[in-house]
Amino acid sequence: MPKNFLFATWAGGGAVPPVLSVARALRERGHGVRVLADTSLHDEIAAAGLEAIAWTTAPQGDPSDPAKDVIKDFEARTPIGAFARLRDRIVCGPAADYARDTLAELRARPTDVLVAEHMLLGAFTAGEAAGIPQASLVTTLYPLPTPGAPVPGAGLAPAKGAAGRLRDRLMLRLAAMPWKKGLPPLNAARVANGLPPLASGFEAFERVDRTLVLSPRAFDYPARLFPDVVRHVGPRLDDPSWAGELTLPEGDAPLVLVGLSSSFMDQHALLERIAEALGTLPVRGLLTTGPAVDPAAVRAPDNVLVTASAPHNIALRHAAVTVTHAGHGTTVKSLAAGVPLVCVPLGRDQVEVAHHVETTGAGVTVGKKSSARAIARAVERVLNDPTFRQAAQRMADEIAAETRTDLAVAELEALAGVSEADEPSGQEHTLAS
Repeated sequence: MPKNFLFATWAGGGAVPPVLSVARALRERGHGVRVLADTSLHDEIAAAGLEAIAWTTAPQGDPSDPAKDVIKDFEARTPIGAFARLRDRIVCGPAADYARDTLAELRARPTDVLVAEHMLLGAFTAGEAAGIPQASLVTTLYPLPTPGAPVPGAGLAPAKGAAGRLRDRLMLRLAAMPWKKGLPPLNAARVANGLPPLASGFEAFERVDRTLVLSPRAFDYPARLFPDVVRHVGPRLDDPSWAGELTLPEGDAPLVLVGLSSSFMDQHALLERIAEALGTLPVRGLLTTGPAVDPAAVRAPDNVLVTASAPHNIALRHAAVTVTHAGHGTTVKSLAAGVPLVCVPLGRDQVEVAHHVETTGAGVTVGKKSSARAIARAVERVLNDPTFRQAAQRMADEIAAETRTDLAVAELEALAGVSEADEPSGQEHTLAS
């Protein structure tokens, strides 16, 4: 029996394709799906065969254009400053606006389940006020503190001994502090919608029926314990609709795929240093700039092909190494293909993702201000040491097992009240990559 799903997302760069992948999978199973989103995403939503609805009072942004980016975290001088921009401009500050737009859409048309990107606490405020089932989509490693793991964000290793446990207690206290400034606007939105105020920012993320983590469970710490509502449903490996066709550089030398952020993170100089590094090695480079950087503006040696985009899933079939900012999407696609990585984190969740790559043994990390020579040494190391590819292949096997069936669709259909008897005869929750 078809159900109606309302998705809510924002122009968050690499977080968008996995959200739309889940929405498309539900639509392909016959359900009604519509997507509340920034107008800059509407072409991508339409390309996925989905109905797009614009925010009317909530922020509208385009992360490929620095002038139109809502957060502008590339202007922040510290990680705390970058977090404050996300908190004040998306997560908590405009919570009332997101709640108003979401509630208006929930009242306008029937909805069985609200599914939102996990940062949109205002949208969840509306869903809670409307009394409908809600699912949060986490498009990276689970970002909240839990037992059995260090506080996420700083790329720390699990605690060992009394000193490590003390470190984690202090880090938890520090991590909670920046959320306090976000509580007043978030609680104002809740009270305006007849809901009780919350005591902490972390509590706001737990008031959903399901939190679906679109990341491999095997990529996280094995001893980590998660709240009861959390389900690891495996990564979405689809390329964005704008990925285009694949053109490979000429020759038969090992291929190095380069992909930094699809949103603007002031990455132009780093792209050129990576290209310079590859120019000193016996490799072919395929450097994808993404929508935020003009490929014609990137200087590169003859063995590096610079292009705006390419289908990474196909390119990775040919690749020996990936050089990336450690965005979750590019990282898990590389691991799913058994390709080791050189990570150059730029910010956001990328330090944490890069640390987990190193923990699995599938790659190394270099700083974003590293010289071309240092980047070349890292690529050469990963290229020539077979243990990195072996570790990446172990992760590929784990990811293949986790994505054998589409667990995200199964969880959302169960939340909507779809039973096995309701499903089309012989149709399974398969997940295509």
